[in-house]
Amino acid sequence: QVQLAESGGGLVQPGGSLRLSCAASGSIFNWYYMGWYRQAPGKQRELVASVTSSGTTNYADSVKGRFTVSRASVQSTVYLQMNSLKPEDTAVYYCNLKKHFPFGDYWGQGTQVTVSS
Repeated sequence: QVQLAESGGGLVQPGGSLRLSCAASGSIFNWYYMGWYRQAPGKQRELVASVTSSGTTNYADSVKGRFTVSRASVQSTVYLQMNSLKPEDTAVYYCNLKKHFPFGDYWGQGTQVTVSS
């Protein structure tokens, strides 16, 4: 099994920064994708940023230039550095991991990010 533990959420003023962490543990061997998603009240869950095991990153247009996804050197932890936060970034942020051999698709419990003055 795989466990994902997110941390780093909280309340921040517009223009501020937060850094989210996602620590993966368990049978994570052969993971190939880790992503950050978010879900605001009344909206569908959407991709924010992702990174593959080869280091390829991808970002939603709404966060390009403000958010940065990165991996720790041990590759079991992924970060999301969020700068210039806006009220519309308010959501629950979820970490996702995908692996193969055997295939698995796992989610964390989510961490709340609130951007408000």
